[in-house]
Amino acid sequence: MVKPIVPVRMDDVVRLKKGHPCGTNAWKVTRVGMDIGLECSGCGRRVMLVRSEFDRRYNGHVSHARGDGYDADHGGSENLS
Repeated sequence: MVKPIVPVRMDDVVRLKKGHPCGTNAWKVTRVGMDIGLECSGCGRRVMLVRSEFDRRYNGHVSHARGDGYDADHGGSENLS
């Protein structure tokens, strides 16, 4: 079964299924595309995951990046009126 593509943006902080050996489970998104660049929030280690591997390991958002009002949970813009 194919999992859907997880909507993430630069500077989002995400949680993966397994924690990092340094003890944290929060990763900052540093690159978005066919590969997802991640930086460990605890020790600063940087890793690259192919998109399919990231989608499989993804376990939720810790926080969303501030920006243009895009709401990654609902796939659209917020109604600000």
